[in-house]
Amino acid sequence: MVALMTTLVVVSLGGILVDDRVLLGESVWVKPLKFGFAFAAYGLTLAWLLSLPHRGSRATWWLGTVFAVTGVVDVGFIVVQAARGTFSHFNGSESDAVNVIGQRIFMSGVPGLFLANLAIVVILSWQRLVDRPTARAIHAGMALAALGMFQAYLMGFTGKQRVLDADGEIVELVAGHTVIDPASRTEAVRDADGMPITHWSTTGGDLRIAHFVGLHGIQILLLAVIVTAWLAPRRPWLRAERTRAELIGVLAFGYTGLFALVFWQAMRAQSLIHPDDTTLGVFAGLVAVVAGLTILVYLRGRDLIRAQPGTAPALSAVVRPLG
Repeated sequence: MVALMTTLVVVSLGGILVDDRVLLGESVWVKPLKFGFAFAAYGLTLAWLLSLPHRGSRATWWLGTVFAVTGVVDVGFIVVQAARGTFSHFNGSESDAVNVIGQRIFMSGVPGLFLANLAIVVILSWQRLVDRPTARAIHAGMALAALGMFQAYLMGFTGKQRVLDADGEIVELVAGHTVIDPASRTEAVRDADGMPITHWSTTGGDLRIAHFVGLHGIQILLLAVIVTAWLAPRRPWLRAERTRAELIGVLAFGYTGLFALVFWQAMRAQSLIHPDDTTLGVFAGLVAVVAGLTILVYLRGRDLIRAQPGTAPALSAVVRPLG
């Protein structure tokens, strides 16, 4: 799956360069590019995770296989629709046989992706697969991914909109990713105005933001594990495995808070780049709490060093190769 998705990224980049057709102001190949990259990154992480020795490995092998096969089928439909110059998500056209079949695939495939991932989370949530910092990153990251997948279902309740496909034909979308005030909602297109590159909405709340933040939390947390392990030989207060685990826990708390904040902001029909005073206040409070907890972890780590004059906690097995 990862190999296919990586190939799709390359093909989509080529499509953007040679195909001038657009949907909602962006190349028809942007969506396959985004999904290819997201599935390649998450699939690679999942493949590594399931390769670790753990209880229930036979069940997780099958669940991983379900995730991979379903991902290929679902993204395959996205590619087909992009090549046809029309919409894959929320396309309510009943006169298009290919679309009707594809929507049925989505109706069965998306729950399959979510449930397979959720089952893996449940199986691994109580197991310590590796050292404590990495285990904490895995548990929090997988839970965030499940939350990110689940909240995407709310896109189906944002209301209908009428849009144009790449050939200029009117298509009715039964929903979308932009949340606007119900009192001012019409069937006029609302997903067209977006930020550069991401195309996240600038006129309302965009549920794709929390979806993105949740899905890629595990990569961020694992990267933090690598960075703290690399710094441990150079920063004595980070040498203790407990200290690094506590630091990853603080980061996971802060990242979860960020996920909740952007989700809450989107549900309030507020664009990411136009936060109100309430959103800014909550964000400032979150930053302050995370900063305070980080300082406490630093002080505890420093005290642990001072409690052992002339020595320092031994480097863990994970840190030694990096130090």
